[in-house]
Amino acid sequence: MQPLEQLPIPLLEWYRDNARILPWREDPTPYHVWVSEIMLQQTRVAAVLDYYTRFMAELPDVAALAEVPEQRLMKLWQGLGYYSRARNLQAAARQIMEEHGGVFPTQYEQVRALKGVGDYTAGAICSIALGQPVPAVDGNVLRVVTRINGDERDILAQSTKRAIAQQLQPIIPLHAPDKFTQAMMELGATVCLPNGAPQCQRCPARDFCVARAQDSWSRIPVKAPKRPRRVEERDVWLLYRENRVALCQRPPKGLLAGLWEFPNALHGQLPKGWEGDMPQGEFAGVARHIFTHVEWHLTARKVYLEWDKLPQGWMWCTWQELNDIYAVPSAFDGVMDGVKEEIGHDL
Repeated sequence: MQPLEQLPIPLLEWYRDNARILPWREDPTPYHVWVSEIMLQQTRVAAVLDYYTRFMAELPDVAALAEVPEQRLMKLWQGLGYYSRARNLQAAARQIMEEHGGVFPTQYEQVRALKGVGDYTAGAICSIALGQPVPAVDGNVLRVVTRINGDERDILAQSTKRAIAQQLQPIIPLHAPDKFTQAMMELGATVCLPNGAPQCQRCPARDFCVARAQDSWSRIPVKAPKRPRRVEERDVWLLYRENRVALCQRPPKGLLAGLWEFPNALHGQLPKGWEGDMPQGEFAGVARHIFTHVEWHLTARKVYLEWDKLPQGWMWCTWQELNDIYAVPSAFDGVMDGVKEEIGHDL
């Protein structure tokens, strides 16, 4: 018997005793599982809990998600990053309304055809919410399987992901595909850890795991090296006038598409739309933010303007509006305390 084939029974027993209580597990409808899985992509569970609760309170079903104004959707998503995922959620919700009469589809191919839904998310929805024996292969599952098998293929390669899905398919218990999928995720998130040594003494696979036997966990899973991120030095201007701060909107496509931000530009340049010289202002802090392919190093200055007129597409914003309405990316979190100190004192 291969190592992975020995996993299902001890895994399900371990999950029965160790599963965390999470809101989307309490009522695992397709909608709940779908939203939670999109939120959880590249984000820790602890960070998602409050977002999920607020999101469901305001958008409890597909119809509500399909109809919510985009600006409100962006505000609900603010801080989770990867805002295109929220837009894809809404596009898929509208797809469900138009193509499936508002009823979440139940066939894997139909789920997979929704905007923004890939193999993993479709597998998670179909196995957890619909009880179908289909694999859901995310980073946690890749790590668990490659360590158990001693598999040193590149997990970023699609061929590796397909091979692991094929290995999982025949061992998914037909009576409990939902628990199996969640148990695999749970094991990777809480025991077979991505950073630091795995907690092998707590693992249900400890007796047959190749990586544990060979002490090879530190090099498994194998990932091909990524190209280094591009670093951008950017200037940020916090423009104030009568207890308001200036915002401008990013282009409709590209990084942080359509979101509101404080005017900024590459060091030595001026923000788009600004004409003439920018007042020197006062130093207001530095911040750093890492995206997938680029890293921003921000230097902020505060400027008190004596006029109201702003470039086309810019606007003045109160702290209340900034807090309640406009979604400003977390890239600017490092300067937000200063903005609150300037204009948030009346609240």
